[in-house]
Amino acid sequence: MALNNKVQLITYPDSLGGDLKTLNDVLEKYFSDVFGGIHILPPFPSSGDRGFAPITYSEIEPKFGTWYDIKKMAENFDILLDLMVNHVSRRSIYFQDFLKKGRKSEYADMFITLDKLWKDGKPVKGDIEKMFLRRTLPYSTFKIEETGEEEKVWTTFGKTDPSEQIDLDVNSHLVKEFLLEVFRTFSNFGVNIVRLDAVGYVIKKIGTSCFFVEPEIYEFLDWAKGQAASYGIELLLEVHSQFEIQYKLAERGFWIYDFILPFTVLYTLINKSNEMLYDYLKNRPINQFTMLDCHDGIPVKPDLDGLIDTKKARDVVDICVQRGANLSLIYGDKYKSEDGFDVHQIGCTYYSALNCDDDAYLAARAIQFFTPGIPQVYYVGLLAGVNDFEAVKKTKEGREINRHNYGLKEIEESVQKKAVQRLLKLIRFRNEYEAFNGEFMVQDCQKDEIRLTWKKDDKRCSLFIDLKTYKTTIDYINENGEEVKYLV
Repeated sequence: MALNNKVQLITYPDSLGGDLKTLNDVLEKYFSDVFGGIHILPPFPSSGDRGFAPITYSEIEPKFGTWYDIKKMAENFDILLDLMVNHVSRRSIYFQDFLKKGRKSEYADMFITLDKLWKDGKPVKGDIEKMFLRRTLPYSTFKIEETGEEEKVWTTFGKTDPSEQIDLDVNSHLVKEFLLEVFRTFSNFGVNIVRLDAVGYVIKKIGTSCFFVEPEIYEFLDWAKGQAASYGIELLLEVHSQFEIQYKLAERGFWIYDFILPFTVLYTLINKSNEMLYDYLKNRPINQFTMLDCHDGIPVKPDLDGLIDTKKARDVVDICVQRGANLSLIYGDKYKSEDGFDVHQIGCTYYSALNCDDDAYLAARAIQFFTPGIPQVYYVGLLAGVNDFEAVKKTKEGREINRHNYGLKEIEESVQKKAVQRLLKLIRFRNEYEAFNGEFMVQDCQKDEIRLTWKKDDKRCSLFIDLKTYKTTIDYINENGEEVKYLV
């Protein structure tokens, strides 16, 4: 299916007003002509990780609303939902049955007990040391209710022990039936884009990193793409990895996330130099969803491995920390840089990362919107939100710094900010101007400037940014054939 080439909003179901019905009201009141699509972060019943430990996909968390709230939204917007293809909640009916009956459970094959990897079921330290770990050990130990025996089960993610997120065995026919049922449910309620969250971790193979294991990962992805297409669903792959892996996926026709752009734009504006950005824009795939901010932090490693000097990266990270950011670090010495650089993500709002400078922030969004791909704007970024230190203190979760929940009064006040009004105007221009469906050009200029152009037939728009001042202008041809200068 052809995707709507317009800016999308990313939001939690409860972050703009408290529930899905109110979210739809907010969209209609303030943003009805602003977004082409809505990416609703997991609205399902979940036992952890703010929705990313799904108990079931068959219903919406009651405090957020119902599937019919999603269907109503789909009347006006493309709807994108997440499928946590790597794992389910330990409180799902499937794993609860396994906890009760162990290997006698009808769902036992859905999970990865260690004997599926090591014949005797005993983990080997040397094998684990090769793996790209997201926790100290990639498995959790559970006691089976009926037998009292212990079972070790693969758990890539999770901050508790045992983990709330139980990995699925994508080689199991039971898991494939489960995933097909999710696609059916999504399709029935108007979802037309599905993000495969954590898909890079689905293949586990001894002797590898257990991350993006080739060629097995392609076999699974091709299967998933074919099944999704049969329901009119386009897939977006969420893979934090070295750029070579991302480019392989793009070459195979998959939509990917541009996790390189956020840091690249930040680096460009902080250092007032276009060199890194220009090198990147001239060599990147176009079938990408672009973003600057999301519910996680600004990606650094492994997304920018091989693209940036770690000393320069550390300088940018240090500036962000001075502006209030926290850091998520890489587990395992093997995956750190040679000099010990280990920053996985920078936790902060993008507006705060740019020192709450309106002109710098609008320049960043202009670069994003002129970069080929489908742009997404995170709800905190939409409202030019600042770091939420109170939320971090209250939850002890660093990522909450950029997950502020807005009430109706706060939304109304935020929409009136000058930075937000300027951003809304820019989004409308990106959505409506026809040249963005044409040819993209990176134009040579001084290192402290940016010049990007789109052209289609008699329409042309050119972005100019003075990196010394962050002054941003767009020159374009209007409907009367006249050249117009738009000061962003």
